[in-house]
Amino acid sequence: MLRIEGLSKTYPNGTQALKEISFKVRAGEFVVILGKSGSGKSTLLRCINRLVEPTHGRIFLGDREITGAGPGKLRALRRKIGMIFQQYNLVPRSSVLTNALTGRLGYVSSWRGWINYFPRDFVLKAEEKLKALGLDEKSGQRADTLSGGQQQRVGIARALMQQPEIILADEPVSSLDPATTISILDTLREINEKEGVTVLCNLHLPELARKYGDRVLALKNGQMVYDGDPEFLDQTLAEKIYATN
Repeated sequence: MLRIEGLSKTYPNGTQALKEISFKVRAGEFVVILGKSGSGKSTLLRCINRLVEPTHGRIFLGDREITGAGPGKLRALRRKIGMIFQQYNLVPRSSVLTNALTGRLGYVSSWRGWINYFPRDFVLKAEEKLKALGLDEKSGQRADTLSGGQQQRVGIARALMQQPEIILADEPVSSLDPATTISILDTLREINEKEGVTVLCNLHLPELARKYGDRVLALKNGQMVYDGDPEFLDQTLAEKIYATN
């Protein structure tokens, strides 16, 4: 359902973040992208939804090409691509409910989005998602009053409000303690299994990749160095991925 062909990204300062990356993701897979900081993981996810413009290559969601899509087509494509960020990317002073509702901005007119005016059925759906994530009693609170784990759950609710075909999770647990990390990844796994949403999740710990991934893609210095079953990601290979040279 997702196809990447020869994807490269070179930033204006000359940094080659991605070098000829190609792979396919089947519908319903939970794919972990593994690598240390600077390996190209975040750039890869941001190229998929065009928060970062690729230098070369093509990206397809089903039979729809993301690369080269104009503003209208890109807006429609982004409705189906949920994004979960490392630092949550919530509006701190807005309520939990309003932050969840922003996942539907692609479905309302610009002026309605500007004043946070959403149809009643959108509000009911957001309340349903928050309840499922254990946040129903927090819906009226400001987002910045929540713990890190709770804020990340709001981010998940926001992504689910898009009714996505795929969720891109960019280091969603790097700022969280071990217990909350497991809770958040368990939640993503449950969404993947019960709702059939494809997940691409950036992680930096091989043990988490083995536990949650159906498949692991490992990046090093912008290049793909492994694509396969987590069971075969042995200690020697993991050490090479994280080697400094």
